[in-house]
Amino acid sequence: MIETFEKIIGYKFRNKKILKEALTHSSFANENKEKELQFNERLEFLGDSVLSIVVSEYIFLKLPDLPEGELTKIRARIVCEASLSEAAKSIKLGDFIMLGRGEELTGGRERPSILADGFEAVLAAIYLDGSFSRVKKFILDIMGDKINNAINGDLLLDYKTKLQEKIQAKTRKKLSYHIYKEKGPDHNKTFYVEVRLDKKILGKGKGSNKKEAEQAAAKVAMAKGKY
Repeated sequence: MIETFEKIIGYKFRNKKILKEALTHSSFANENKEKELQFNERLEFLGDSVLSIVVSEYIFLKLPDLPEGELTKIRARIVCEASLSEAAKSIKLGDFIMLGRGEELTGGRERPSILADGFEAVLAAIYLDGSFSRVKKFILDIMGDKINNAINGDLLLDYKTKLQEKIQAKTRKKLSYHIYKEKGPDHNKTFYVEVRLDKKILGKGKGSNKKEAEQAAAKVAMAKGKY
């Protein structure tokens, strides 16, 4: 399993133990306490910082005239759960992460939060096993298109933020998101959300989790442009 994952990511670990830790979710460790396994939350903490500095440096150098506030917005569009879970899917991380039975049965391998956290843990593992330059290359190889799209204003992962900015520029009315329907079993549920400006419905969307459905609703509202 480890060797297959190494081939996918294009990096061979000298210390296999740290990769196993990166791929171990807390639910798996908790169900196998007798093995005293290390799980990936500490690596996730480090990986978050590694990713942030790589992205920050890249956009800082690419956009020398942009103020701090705008750089922060661009970075937030890149370093977010939706973006990181997509990056995780691109390296098939869900196939290799070790989950407890409960997480396995409730669709943990597809859960954006688990994938995003696992991706950050893998980044930390590469950083510790290799070097900063090696993990930097890995990040830019995997996420380069997303980063450049964000720089060019084309990364529309965070529709909620964009819609909020549009609304705030025009009115003091408040946006809110409401689940109006749920379908399917707990492990494969679809959420239906509408975004409202006070009582006016601006758009509706659906997704496999609440956040995804909210983003979809915000995207529809952005497309309509009737605020």
